[in-house]
Amino acid sequence: MDKRSLAQLAGRFRDAEARTEILRQELAVAIAQADVDGVAQKDICEATGYTRQQVRRIVKASADSDAEQSADSPQDDQ
Repeated sequence: MDKRSLAQLAGRFRDAEARTEILRQELAVAIAQADVDGVAQKDICEATGYTRQQVRRIVKASADSDAEQSADSPQDDQ
């Protein structure tokens, strides 16, 4: 393995990490939406392979984020 090949492989790895982060965020949004839509937590776990605790954390983080955003947005006083 030469330096150029190693650098190329490392670059591919960094690209994959970036794509993985984007997909992780998209999946978290989908999980939160499934919860809002009334999909059973058991079904979310089966579909994603996540544990119930992981699903609860994702849903809670989404709810906390939504609450924080609504508190920061200006309210219409009329």
